[in-house]
Amino acid sequence: MRPLRRPERLAPGARVAVVASSGPVPEAALQTGLDILRGWDLEPVVMPHVLDTNAEFDYLAGADADRAADLQRAWCDPDVDGVLCARGGYGAQRMVDLLDWEAMRAAPPKVFVGYSDITALHEAFAVRLGVSTLHGPMVATADFLKNPRAQEHLRATLFEPESVRVISAVGGGVLVPGTARGVTLGGCLSLLAADLGVAGARGAARGGLLCLEDVGEEAYRVDRYLTQLLRGGWLDGVAGILLGSWADCDPLRGLLVDRLGGIGVPVVEEFGFGHCDGALTVPLGVAGELDAGAGTLTLDVPALR
Repeated sequence: MRPLRRPERLAPGARVAVVASSGPVPEAALQTGLDILRGWDLEPVVMPHVLDTNAEFDYLAGADADRAADLQRAWCDPDVDGVLCARGGYGAQRMVDLLDWEAMRAAPPKVFVGYSDITALHEAFAVRLGVSTLHGPMVATADFLKNPRAQEHLRATLFEPESVRVISAVGGGVLVPGTARGVTLGGCLSLLAADLGVAGARGAARGGLLCLEDVGEEAYRVDRYLTQLLRGGWLDGVAGILLGSWADCDPLRGLLVDRLGGIGVPVVEEFGFGHCDGALTVPLGVAGELDAGAGTLTLDVPALR
């Protein structure tokens, strides 16, 4: 697995588009998040359909075509320096195939940030655009609005990425000791499992440092996702595994040891990314080294150029 093209870092005065790719966005939370961005000397541009709702499916932020149009317009706009997702939920999968990927490939790489349901887009950007992205807090979510550590780690990654080339686990526990080199990938486990077998999706995590997390799942469902990835060969050749948060999930340590411990690669838990307070920003598509014992991910180069 090769590293992907890295976008340029942000500078004061940069214009960042805010998009809703998945679930409905609370307006009050959005406004608070926009104020934080302005406090970083960024110029947020709210795309037209961010506050849309869907009359038939209340878990979607408006129509699939409108969400896709906002994302594509933001990505292809030469006056926009980055694209930040407002929140997750569900819906990104529904609009991936509505995007004009040829037009998006013609645009220079730019910062793209999100997590949770945005995993579907992280994977699409990696496979279809060859561009690295940031698995990090979103503009209208509580982890961004209320936690200074989450805010500061994202801000540093965006503006001073060389200062966070070493990312240290917040909790840090070793499921399988050792060190491994590879290219970061991953995100929300259930979304990765849902991509298995989809035309144009990544065929395997071979050569990757795989980041996994999820929220609100019972143990048997996590078991099913992991078993599906194992049986489908998606985990063949993975170099190492970083486990993030499992908020509101059943106790999973024994299951994670059972499903992942036999692969024969280093596995570190409680790394501190995903659905958790103070979530770290982890670049996807960047080469680095995982040291499970030390609980560190050391990037070969800064996340952004």
